[in-house]
Order: sequence, then C-alpha cells, then structure tokens
Amino acid sequence: MSLDPTMKLPAGAKTAAEHTTPTGMQSVPDLFMRRAFFTLLCLATTAWLCWWLAKILATDGFGVIDFMMVVAFLTNAPWIVVGFWNSVIGFALLHFTREPLESVLPVAADRRANDPVNMRVAILMTVRNEDPARAAARLRVVKASLDKTGFGDNFDYFVLSDSSRPEVIAEEEATFAAWRREFSNPDRMVYRHRERNTGFKAGNVRDFCERWGPKYEIMIPLDADSLMTGTSIVRLVRVMQASPKLGILQSLVVGMPSPSFFARVFQFGMRHAMRSFTTGSAWWHADCGPFWGHNAAVRIAPFTEHCKLPDLPGKPPFGGHILSHDQIEAIMMRKAGFEVRVLPEEEGSYEENPPALPDFMVRDLRWCQGNLQYFKLVGLPKLPASRFNILFAIQMFIGVAGLILFVLLAAISAVLWPSSVAFPVVSALAFYLVWLFLYFAPKFAGVADAIIRSPRHYGGIGRLLGGGLLETVFTFMLVPISMVGQTIFMVALAFGKMVHWDAQRRDRYRLAWSEAFKVLWPHTLFGLAILALLVIGNPSAIPWFLPFLTGLVLSIPFAVFTASPELGAWAAKAKLCAIPEEFETLPEIAALESSQAH
Repeated sequence: MSLDPTMKLPAGAKTAAEHTTPTGMQSVPDLFMRRAFFTLLCLATTAWLCWWLAKILATDGFGVIDFMMVVAFLTNAPWIVVGFWNSVIGFALLHFTREPLESVLPVAADRRANDPVNMRVAILMTVRNEDPARAAARLRVVKASLDKTGFGDNFDYFVLSDSSRPEVIAEEEATFAAWRREFSNPDRMVYRHRERNTGFKAGNVRDFCERWGPKYEIMIPLDADSLMTGTSIVRLVRVMQASPKLGILQSLVVGMPSPSFFARVFQFGMRHAMRSFTTGSAWWHADCGPFWGHNAAVRIAPFTEHCKLPDLPGKPPFGGHILSHDQIEAIMMRKAGFEVRVLPEEEGSYEENPPALPDFMVRDLRWCQGNLQYFKLVGLPKLPASRFNILFAIQMFIGVAGLILFVLLAAISAVLWPSSVAFPVVSALAFYLVWLFLYFAPKFAGVADAIIRSPRHYGGIGRLLGGGLLETVFTFMLVPISMVGQTIFMVALAFGKMVHWDAQRRDRYRLAWSEAFKVLWPHTLFGLAILALLVIGNPSAIPWFLPFLTGLVLSIPFAVFTASPELGAWAAKAKLCAIPEEFETLPEIAALESSQAH
C-alpha cells in the first residue's frame, strides 16, 4: 500500500521522511543512538581520567591546588578523549567493515565513475596579497585536470581578490588577463578585485554569490595554496548532484609534498591522523559535519539565502566580523534543512602547510581569535550535534590554557609536596602514559592504517615507522610551544590585542636567530621559570616535566633548525617523512612543481 501524500495522519504520527536526515540518507533514530553511544564513551572516559587524577592528588590530602588541577585537566580532557574515540571508531570502520562509506556517506558509495555531470560549477580562488603567478599556476593545473575528465565545459573560474598592495594588484591584473586570453570563451574566467575586504574571506565569497551565484548550482572554493585534481572535484559534484538536500560536501584535505623540513614532518603526522579521525567523526557527525572553507563543494542557492554571517555585537577582537566563518556557515546550512557532510577519502585534495614555526603559530592565533568569537554564537545551532561543533571549537583553545595552568599548578604542587608522604609513582606514571596514549592515538591509528593498507606507498614499513618516530619527537617539541603561544595570545585578547589577516609565507626560508628570539623568548622564559622552580623546590620532580619543558627551553633553536633550507632539501632527497605522492607523483603535482621550477 502506497502512502497518499494528501492523506491526513493521526496526531503525533511522522512520515517516513521525518525519520531520516534531509537527504533521506540515514535514519534519525539510528544517528541518535550513534551519538548517544559516542557521548557515553567520551563521558565515561573523561570521568574515569578525572577520578584517577583526583585519587593520585589526594594522596597527601585534597586541597585547593588539587581541585584546581582537576578542573584545569577537565577543560583539556574532552579534546583528547573525543580524538581518541573518533580514531578508534574510524579505524574499526576502515578495517572491520566491508564498505566504510555505507556507514558515513551512503550516497557516495553508490556513485559510479562514469556518472555524467550536468551541473554548472564555479571554481573560486580567494586571494589577498598572494603571489599571483603561484595562484595562477594552481588554477591552470586544476583546469587542465578538469578538462581531462571530459566535463571541463561545466566549470568556470573566478579569482576573487582582496589584495591591498598596489604592486600585487597590478601583477594580479596582468597575470589573470593573460590567462583569460587563453580561454576559447573568455567569459569563463573572471578576475575581480574589491577595494575593501569587508567581511574578510567570507565577505569575498558572499560578494561572488550575490553577483554571479545565480548562474551556477555549485561552487568549489579554493585557497591560494589549494590544489584539487579534476577527478576529485568531479567526484564531489557527482555526489552533490545525486543529493539535492546536500548543502556542503567537504573533501579530506591533506598536505602537499614540501621541501620544508617543518612542513614535511608536521603534515606526515597530520596525514596519518586525519583518515581514521575523520572517518570516525563522520560516523556520528553525519549530516552535521565540518566545513573548512576550501576544497569543498557548496550548493550556492541555499548558501546565499541562509548562510549570510551576522556581525557580532561589540568591538573586535570578539565583536565585528566573524573570522572563523566556515563552521558557522556549515551550522547555518544545516539549520536551513540541508546536510553538511565530509567525504573521508584521500583523493586529490591538497593544501600547503606553513614552512616554519613562526608561520604555523600565526595561523594558529588566527584560528584562536576566530574560535573564541563563538562564545557569542552558542545559541545559534538548532541541532545538538551542531551545537557540539561550536562548543568543541571553543574548547580546543580553552583546553590549551587549561593544560598550561595544569602544568604550572603541578609544578607548585611538586614543590609543596610533603616529604613525609610518598608520591604514588606507579599510579602517576601509568596515568601519564595513558594520557599520552590517548593524545597520540589518532597518529598511531593512522600509522597502523597505512601499514595495513599499503606501506609501499610510504617507502616501506621501516621508513614509515622511522618517520612516525621522528614525528612523535617533533610533536613533543612543537605542542608545548604552540600551547604557550596560544595561552599568551588569549590573555592578550582580553586586553584588545588581535591578529591581522594577510598573506601567509608559503615557501621555505632561512629563519634568523634574531627573528626566532623575537617570537619565542616568552616561551623560553616560561619553560626556564618552571625549571628553575623545580630545581630550587624539588629537583626529583624534574623528569616528570621534561617532556613538556624541553620544547619550551629549546624553542628558539628548534624553530631555526626546522626552518633550515639545507635540512629540508636533505629530508626531501632522503624521502624522510615522505607522503605517498612523493613515491607515486600525481600528474597534477608534477605539473605544478614543473611550473614553479620555471
């Protein structure tokens, strides 16, 4: 018996469509159970860790400092616990289910490689004071790759400039005018420069939507350092085409091969952590997934109608234009009845990572300021999963400050620990190791995943494990530096300081000792201060703090050393921390490298 759409249903009854997500892709009750299960796992793990920590601290009595340490730990623990369970679930899906995509994005599993593309799509690149030749080289590669798919005529290209430097603007105009002349139909390539960068990147994209958006159904926003293959773009478009209520489909973005030692090691770890983590996250996020602002397919009509960002009340740094716009746009899209999903496949979607520690820190601080603006947007989401995304984005940085406070309190506690009471070394060491395991679990899962799938893509098991070991040491050095920098910045934000958005350095360079000192002296001083406190008050406690303090005390030489062009060249030649694209180079990456060599 078919359901008559005109037939009146009993009060309280629901149609079949109301029991599924907007695309009809998944059951709402099933997703509720997934999210409830995931929440219970995270809450139980966090509660267990806090109980264990409190038990250790209570050995000499549970005082004010002990209570503050547990609270400080609690601000950081959710980030670590969620990452752990995302990775465990993702790894299980990838290796213990027949078709992982059926669980996280069913419509993608059904798309065939020969499905036609019928949509009009705009490829957007947003730029601000970037090297025009570099940006043009990427777009040329994207266009050539799309043309090879046979669907090149469905795609038009837009360069949306917010540049403020006259010499850069003049070079942009010349560079893209020359490229435009190569099109058989020049109208398929548009260069536009805004005099004022109102709304920053989000305002730049909105200007496109309002001026040219009605001509297209889908847009693919790219950053100036983005590269996507034609196959990966067509894959996104095919999935969007099959699901009219899919508003945003985010690709899994990975790092490009890099000659910078810092970028190589950093993205080697990120490459492993991302696949299992994102698959596990997509399993329960489902229709309330992430949007990273680039390398994604976005349905233009609902984006234009429903995703206009509000100006936040008050003055910057917390008021005014929203800096971290992408996740808010995702929430607004989902609130409007369109799904936001991620496609957790490593297929032809790339970006560049900062070439040195100072550039990495600048990028972090931009995200920090933007995410802390979310305090004013907690009430925006309609769905609990979307509200979690906002709270989790805030917690990512609040938890960093909490961990710094925890370390400081732990040092004070070590100094004040009564000599008459034995410290529970075994329990404390076990807790320490468990916490480290939880923190590194996404990377461990990624390395295990790579070994199971195909270690030859990373140069063999030995090279893969060696790179993993180096990246672990690198992380021990990097994370404390990053955390202290973010904490200092958050304190400065309270007094009105804010970051300024401009072009990022993309190419490796030699970092001067003076520049490293200028950026990192507070981090070094903080590490030395804690070390001095322990030397004076309780030298036996120093080994417990060394994994954290080493990176801080050595932050300046670490920054200079990892930015060394010679070290980067050697690592690239030796294939140290190499990614699969360095062993089997994609034509698109080879074409880009060739153009940059000239």
